[in-house]
Amino acid sequence: MVVLNKIYTRTGDAGETALGNGTRVAKHAARVTAYGTSDELNAFIGVARQHAAGDVDAALARIQNDLFDLGADLCTPDISKDAEAEYPPLRMAAEQVTRLEEEIDAMNKHLEALRSFILPGGTALAAELHVCRTVARRAERLCVELATLEDVNEAAIRYLNRLSDWFFVAARTANDGGKADVLWTPGANR
Repeated sequence: MVVLNKIYTRTGDAGETALGNGTRVAKHAARVTAYGTSDELNAFIGVARQHAAGDVDAALARIQNDLFDLGADLCTPDISKDAEAEYPPLRMAAEQVTRLEEEIDAMNKHLEALRSFILPGGTALAAELHVCRTVARRAERLCVELATLEDVNEAAIRYLNRLSDWFFVAARTANDGGKADVLWTPGANR
């Protein structure tokens, strides 16, 4: 359980922060940048939820919780030591990826096939979901980059990959089932 009685600690004033295992690292470290970007994504989802309702809002709430799981996973290095830990750290699981895939399939079966690329826009919710999609892609790129330097849970990277796809399909769904998608017209302004 997390208990926060005091919000500022002054421990980061010198440009360092603590990881989940207590190790101090620079605030610009690749690991911090990766989980910080997942937190940024979570904030954008909070904005998108202002226009969401019903099943979409419930799915976005689940995703926000998943992103806290992802942050917990990414802020705790040394995956190889998980088995010997007295309290194993929280890690993303394959089931979270599978749930996204199932939700994507359920939304996508109601959409017509794409015949053009889509410009971000349409309804307010669709536009915000496209912002979420691009931030999810950035978070994924940062996790992939981190994985070239340190161990990263593969389920975390797969989750972010599916999540950006989820946002794309959800944005089309929010655009009247794709009927209000804003289509790209190649060379339209030459």
